[in-house]
Formats: sequence, C-alpha cells, structure tokens
Amino acid sequence: MRIDTISKADETTHVRPKSLLPSLGVHGFCAVETVILAALVTEDPLLLIGKSGTGKTFLLNSLSEALSLEHRHYNASLISFDDLVGFPFPEQDSGTVRFLETPATVWTAQSVLIDELSRCKPEHQNRLFSLIHERRVQGLPLPNLRYRWAAMNPPSSDQNGSDDYTGSEALDPALADRFGLFVTAADWADLDANERLAITNPAGEGKIADDGGRLASKISHWRQSFLTQIETCPHLILTYVTGVVSHLNTAAIRISPRRARLIARSLLAASIIEGATTSPLFHRVLESSLPQATYGAVPGLAVIRAAHRAAWDGAAEAADAWVHQFLAEPSLAAKIDILIKAKPSPDEASQAIAQFLAQDDEARRLAFSFAVYPAATAGILGIGSEGVNDLAKVAAPILSVDGQVHWVQPSYSGAQPISPTSDAATAFAKVLNSLTGARLERAKQFFNYCLVNRISLKSASRTEKDINAIIVRLRRELGQ
Repeated sequence: MRIDTISKADETTHVRPKSLLPSLGVHGFCAVETVILAALVTEDPLLLIGKSGTGKTFLLNSLSEALSLEHRHYNASLISFDDLVGFPFPEQDSGTVRFLETPATVWTAQSVLIDELSRCKPEHQNRLFSLIHERRVQGLPLPNLRYRWAAMNPPSSDQNGSDDYTGSEALDPALADRFGLFVTAADWADLDANERLAITNPAGEGKIADDGGRLASKISHWRQSFLTQIETCPHLILTYVTGVVSHLNTAAIRISPRRARLIARSLLAASIIEGATTSPLFHRVLESSLPQATYGAVPGLAVIRAAHRAAWDGAAEAADAWVHQFLAEPSLAAKIDILIKAKPSPDEASQAIAQFLAQDDEARRLAFSFAVYPAATAGILGIGSEGVNDLAKVAAPILSVDGQVHWVQPSYSGAQPISPTSDAATAFAKVLNSLTGARLERAKQFFNYCLVNRISLKSASRTEKDINAIIVRLRRELGQ
C-alpha cells in the first residue's frame, strides 16, 4: 500500500483498523502497537523497557510464534558466549575452527530475543553489540536473522517508588544507539479496564500464539510497501526528522546522525501501517525513538513536545511550498521537474495534481494529463491512486479516440460545419508535417482528440512541444 492519507494539520489521534496484538493473546500494548509493528516492518532492532511482569518477554515470544520464526531466547544475565555460537572445534586438515552447533545456537535463527539485557556482563555486552548492530557474531554473518529484540528492566538510575532492580545497569549509549525503537511496557496503573480483565483471564495460558497468519500477511504487505517507498522517502518525513534532530541537539539532547536515519525509517513504516502522516503519529514515534531511557537520562516531555511542534510546523510549511511552486510554474515540463525534486508523498502529489486540473486551462490540462498518465500508472512519479484516477479521467478519452473527423453538412441556416480543412486542422497539419516516429504518432492522437471534441489550442506547436518535453523529462528519469 502507499501512504494515501496525509493530514498535516490534523491533531486528532488517527485510529487504525482493529488491533492485531489482542488476537495473539497479547494485551496492554495497544497504545504502542503501531510502534511495535513499525519495528517488524523495518526489521530494525527493538528494545522493550518495563518492570517485571509487564509482558515484555511474552509479547516478543508471541510475535515470533505468530510469524512462524525460528526463534532464540537468551537470558543475557546467564548466557555464555558458547550458548550463542556453539563449541569451537579445530579442523586439523584446514587449520580453521568451526563451531559445533546445538539447538540453542544462533546460526540459523530468524529472530533473537536477548532478555535482561541490562544485567549482561560487560564482556558479553560487547559481543552482543555486533549481533544487534550487524547481524554478525565472531565476524561471521547471520543470513537468516531478521529480527533482533531485547528486553530490560528500568536502569537502577531511573527507578521510582519501592521497586528495586539492583543489577539492572544503564546501557552503554553506543549499544543503545543501535536499537531503532524503544517501547515502554505499561504497568497495571496504565491499563484500562478491558486490558486488566483480558490480562487477568487465565484462558489460553501456554497456547501458541496463532492468528491464522493475519499478522504475517500484514507485515509482508507493509514491508513490501516500505521497501518501495524507502527509495523516495516522502519529503515531509525527511524535513521533519532533520528539524526535530536539530532542535533536540540544540536542547542538549544528543541525537546521532545514525539515529536520524532510524527515526525516518520508523516514521515511514508507521505511516504506511496507519495509512496517514499526522502530527500525533510523528510525536508518538519520536518519543519511542529516543535511547536516553536505557541509561537513565530521560529528556523532559516538554522539551520533546516543543521540538516536535517546531519540526512539524516547519515540515508542513516546507511541504506546502513546493505545491505553490508547482501550481505557479507556467512550463508544463518544469512542473514535472518540481514534482520529481520535491519527492512528495503519494497523497501530497495527488492533491497537487487535483488542484492543477481544477485551476488550469483546458488545453494545458489535456496536454499534461496525456503526457503524464502512462508514467503515473507505472509508478514513476509516485502519485497516489486518487491522483492517477484524476489523470485517467482526462487522459483516457484522448488515448481511446478513433481519430476520425467527419464532415457535417449544415442542416439549417447558420449551422457551423466540422471540417478537417478548418483553421485548427490546418495548424495541426503544419505541426505534424515537421514530426516523425513516435513523436508524430503522439501528436496525431492528441490533435485528433482536439478536432473531434472542438478543443481550441492557442498554439498547436507550443502544446506539442510541451507534451514532448514532459516525455523527454520522464524518460531521463528512467535513464532512457
């Protein structure tokens, strides 16, 4: 799917279709479900933070079951490195060392959960670094590994009340920065009445999480869209992330360049999942993208909110600027340049197309739609489905016209005949005589439609050149 609903000014909470996690027996995570699903779509590392008994491990193990993954669950406070890689065995003939695998080794895993990460011994934490960051152990790649998950209690420097998680130490900031998203698990006081009942109910205890493949199907569909759109990430997302990272760094909340890219990836995935880009969604993803909570340096909510607001307003304004430029540009070919350089979301592009078709004169609308529609249907310009449909309404009749122009004998005094020898036909013929090949065929198609439908062109030559310039620009975009 494409991001088909952009609402830059919308401050209401966007409601997605029915939640997916409760069908797996997982409750208490609805408020952060989009963030969790975004991590599944991007396949960037995910870290859950929460008090004991809040369902962190249960959630991640349930996800692995629902997605039918070959899963490994390690307790970082107890793990030895041999548990990960197996026992080294020297190969005397080759002079190399191979690892004798066990059912617990990581080599064939598709998902890995490192539990109690904050209780990990420093030497093991360093070894886990490459697993989380690079999908490697001992410098060797893990080609099957898609998901790297971890869970931890709040670090001892960030504990309130009577809870005592002695031994839960702050993460090394460099390790924390390798995780894409951070989800705080809700405690009892944060749950609503329905969530409390669902969690208390012992029915289903010990069952394998199985929703009939619904979650796996959704993730696969969203992942495909993500991989397509990541090549031309919407300008709104890029502008927002650039702004919010700058604002946070100015406020002495360091956000690394690497994290800026991770935030953009998460925002794109979340926007695809919810089918919209809204201010509340961006704010929610931003809050879940900050690693400071893992080492007890949680930034103030007011600072985050202020940085978000400034970045959102700036991105929305910047996103609108290209639209005004697009609509004001007199050259049809230059409009394509603006559209390509702006890299808008599909819905933004559709809105700009709709405004152009509603405002400009008929001949220019016809020429633009005729030239652009085939590229739009092929997805070259990233125009959303509504924009493609708008172009189709104008272009389809041109592409299907039979090209025949009939003489109509006047049946009463004053009637005007339709004649191929009219001034328009003469002007069209003059242009056609100078053309050859595919350019000639396109011009014939367009001019025939204008004759049949009595469309008046201010300059047949200028209109044909506009059509050709658009097509040349689009071919250049394709590298042809």
